[in-house]
Amino acid sequence: MTGKSDTLVLEKVLTQSDFDAFAELSGDDNPIHVDPGFSARTRFGRTVSHGMLLATVLRGLLDELVPGGRLVEQKLMFPSPTYADEAMRFAVIRKSDDGRRVVADVN
Repeated sequence: MTGKSDTLVLEKVLTQSDFDAFAELSGDDNPIHVDPGFSARTRFGRTVSHGMLLATVLRGLLDELVPGGRLVEQKLMFPSPTYADEAMRFAVIRKSDDGRRVVADVN
């Protein structure tokens, strides 16, 4: 380890406006993310976040943990939905750092 912070945590509440803005920016306007009426009739019962919106928040934290770092590999899983107006906890944990390569867990 390097003596730098080994864990960064962000607690954030994403809103429907965040989902809508991400849809506008990304072009992903799937109704599961932006249409409450449609989403109410799905197994989720309401709109859910874009997975990549969540990944973007985590990428921002990773950049704070390793400024100027280059992302070489990532594996993404979205095992459960994230709903608007619910508190989320994002965390990036440095697992190893040999001065050249940093391995981190994000969740």
